[in-house]
Amino acid sequence: MQGKNLFGSLFFALSIVFLIYFTLFTSPYPPPDKAELLNCAAYSPWCTTSNHLRRGPKSPTRHLHSSSTPHHPLDPLTIKEINKVQAILKSHELFKNQVYAIHSLVLEEPEKSVVLAWNKGDELPSRKASVIARAKDVSHVLTVDIETSEVVEHDMGRVSGYPEMTIEDMTSSTWAPLANAEFNRSIVERGVDLADLACLPISTGWFGKKEDKRRLVKVQCYSMKDTANFYMRPIEGLTVVLDIDTKEVIEISDKGKNIPIPKAKNTDYTFSAQNGDQLKLVNPISLEQPQGPSFTVEDEHLVKWANWEFHLKPDPRAGVIISRAMVRDPDTGKLRNVMYKGFSSELFVPYMDPTDAWYFKTYMDAGEYGFGLQAMSLVPLNDCPRNAYYMDGVFTAADGTPFVRSNMICVFESYAGDIGWRHSESPITGMGIREVRPKVTLVVRMAASVANYDYIVDWVFQTDGLIRIKVGLSGILMVKGTSYVNMNQVNQEQSLYGTLLSENVIGVIHDHFVTFYLDMDVDGSENSFVKVNLQKEHPSPGESPRRSYLKAVRNVAKTEKDAQIKIKLYDPSEFHVINPSKKSRVGNPVGYKVVPAGTAASLLDHDDPPQRRGAFSNNQIWVTPYNQSEQWAGGLFVYQSHGDDTLAVWSDRDRPIENKDIVLWYTLGFHHIPCQEDFPIMPTVSSSFDIKPVNFFESNPILRTPPNMEKDLPNCRATASA
Repeated sequence: MQGKNLFGSLFFALSIVFLIYFTLFTSPYPPPDKAELLNCAAYSPWCTTSNHLRRGPKSPTRHLHSSSTPHHPLDPLTIKEINKVQAILKSHELFKNQVYAIHSLVLEEPEKSVVLAWNKGDELPSRKASVIARAKDVSHVLTVDIETSEVVEHDMGRVSGYPEMTIEDMTSSTWAPLANAEFNRSIVERGVDLADLACLPISTGWFGKKEDKRRLVKVQCYSMKDTANFYMRPIEGLTVVLDIDTKEVIEISDKGKNIPIPKAKNTDYTFSAQNGDQLKLVNPISLEQPQGPSFTVEDEHLVKWANWEFHLKPDPRAGVIISRAMVRDPDTGKLRNVMYKGFSSELFVPYMDPTDAWYFKTYMDAGEYGFGLQAMSLVPLNDCPRNAYYMDGVFTAADGTPFVRSNMICVFESYAGDIGWRHSESPITGMGIREVRPKVTLVVRMAASVANYDYIVDWVFQTDGLIRIKVGLSGILMVKGTSYVNMNQVNQEQSLYGTLLSENVIGVIHDHFVTFYLDMDVDGSENSFVKVNLQKEHPSPGESPRRSYLKAVRNVAKTEKDAQIKIKLYDPSEFHVINPSKKSRVGNPVGYKVVPAGTAASLLDHDDPPQRRGAFSNNQIWVTPYNQSEQWAGGLFVYQSHGDDTLAVWSDRDRPIENKDIVLWYTLGFHHIPCQEDFPIMPTVSSSFDIKPVNFFESNPILRTPPNMEKDLPNCRATASA
């Protein structure tokens, strides 16, 4: 048995080394074959525009990062800059001659006023790095001046919690239990070969003193035998509590020995595992652009499309950051400020099972794991269409070494047959008017694979000035092993905490809350938040045959608590961010409004420990005064935090927000009761919200856009007709 354990440990350790290399330095997908990248001539030899054969698209964008230089104050750190910061830190007294780990190393953005005053061609502000590192069990927040090598340490006070885990923390934690004989015996007793073991590092949350004074992680494992989808084969009830720093096993809980490991049959979702049993439902489809794309990316990060211009960069925690979003006014031709900065600030995913092996599964995917760190390389022709531009992320390993996450973001134009605006005149008027304009949008996309779950985040820009922020959920459910194989075995009074999806597999009920940070600067930084409430009114007796009607009542939020909004179906409102000092031609304050879509609200008790940490999901909308240190809804240090540094804590200070530089926060929520269609892998489900101009333009900003004409489009014919 010892020999087998040693072999399993060695195999798993080598697998982890490969995983680290694979994660840090490679794309998980091979370069697309030339055949995959052919233009529409791949489907037909007759694809022409203006009687000339159209050229095929380029392969995914390649960037030479070794020679990159910053061009904009908000450009991310280059490889050269990261290497210099690494050298500065190595010689600093806090880290010299000792083991330390860098948990975050990103650009420290200049003061907002400096960025707003900067114009292309100006000298860049001094480049600085914001660093979060740990040494001797202490977390340090530092600013490193790249030019002068000066290092400034910031006092964070008595804030609880730890920085997000590094990739090295996660990978090393998964194999550390193999050094424990009791753990190995438990695995083998379940009938699992150690060589078939796959384990996950699960954040512990915080439930009291037990989680204080050391960084802990819980490890749970699965069988990889006979399937790529090991998530569907849990070793239920076996949980290891591990010290992340020492890799010491603190506790082993093994309460599921009577629960069988689900079978591998029908769990593998990979195309090669379908044994040629394809379900071809539709023919290939692609957007053709005979005159090329309508957008450009200047200096690697400045996106210009139609009437929009914005700065785009990857971030290891947020994933995607959109900055300096401006739209061109059709009447004046000038760019107008809409949003200074927007990104996904935190993702809160609590599972609804109170049992020993599940109660702590209340993930904070940005602050605990790094939402951007979990972003995988996008797959051409599947994640993004052939006309996409790709952007890489340059991040740092725990020792400060830079690495590239290739093709992390894609940018593309999309047309799905939607309509921008239309009107056809009724025949009774005698006017033969049929005016329609197609809706083409620009999409910025990222997909993060946070272990089993996949999140697709889209920022969609429309020519009418609207920005849609959309989140898609896909990937694989986190499931629970059970002895049940059919619902006829389940006593109605028993709680499964979810849905029986397949034999011995329960999909546990859970929520997803994605909180977005939106620093709105509508025609300038001094804005106000207005709740426009629709109220039912009644006419005076004899005034009208009507008995009721609706009236819009506008209330300007004076302080933060006035702007804490729970969306109610039968108390409808609009939520405007206006610039009270800028008026339209007829006197309306210019603004943008938040347009909620289908969103779920948290139903957990506010004093439940997970909800204390995720208190930013107590409301769908918050508004706070701009503060450069308040960007992460769960706090700067989320891992094992107590909920003492969250958006809810800041907002309860009830600071003035009228005619101020304000930040709007919006939480998109999902309740997920799993169903059999989610097995073995989930079809994508999406929700979104909009920020839409309201009295911002003098009239319809796309009134003068031309319709599509046949002569402007490629002439593609299928090789064979039906």
